[in-house]
Amino acid sequence: MAKDYAIEVNDVSISYRILNNISIRRTLFHKKQRNEIFEAVKHVSFKVEEGGILGIIGKNGSGKSTLLKSMAGVFSPNSGTIDLHGHSVSLMALGIGFKYELTGRANVVLSGMLLGFSEEEIKERMDSIIEFAELGDFIDRPVRTYSSGMHSKLAFAITAMLETDIMLVDEVLSVGDEHFRIKSMEKMRQLITDKDRTVVIVSHDIETLKELCDTILWIHDGEMREIGEPGVVLDHYIQAMNG
Repeated sequence: MAKDYAIEVNDVSISYRILNNISIRRTLFHKKQRNEIFEAVKHVSFKVEEGGILGIIGKNGSGKSTLLKSMAGVFSPNSGTIDLHGHSVSLMALGIGFKYELTGRANVVLSGMLLGFSEEEIKERMDSIIEFAELGDFIDRPVRTYSSGMHSKLAFAITAMLETDIMLVDEVLSVGDEHFRIKSMEKMRQLITDKDRTVVIVSHDIETLKELCDTILWIHDGEMREIGEPGVVLDHYIQAMNG
């Protein structure tokens, strides 16, 4: 019996309007400004079954993170549709949703509420989040004082401990010290073993994608180049990058 789909992305395109570097004086006195449209994602379609683990790979600037943020609802696509079928979703990415003037603890509460958890539910999990993040006294200091590694630890801890139906992971596993990377991988494996949880991972780490994912999507210059079995797609990607 076929599984139900947790994610359906249909003909999604995402564009940015790029304003040219012009002076304030020209901006004030010239109504017509030259600008250009950058197409970050171009007519991408795919489906992920409930419990599926999709890896997304591509060179820098190929649209991977843009697509992931759109799936998370950070912004809407210009055209096409993204259907999560009512599933709760979290985005694990550096600094997403963090308020830099607030403490780590306050950001845990804010992030949890944005994920749909009640304040009581977040407080019940607060000690586990703080323990996993290994930030020590920094948990009560402003996030603006954090290093990138500390950002990744807090982002991972929040998403890992406040479990949602769909987890979207953007390069977080590749950031931080070796001890935390190992711990994060072990936690990610635990989360993935839940057959009802769906995971999408954006990464450049070939070995991580091979180990964790059951399907790979290769995006190149905003377009879907290939989707399929990890070993096959990743081999084609490596050949293209080395060619």
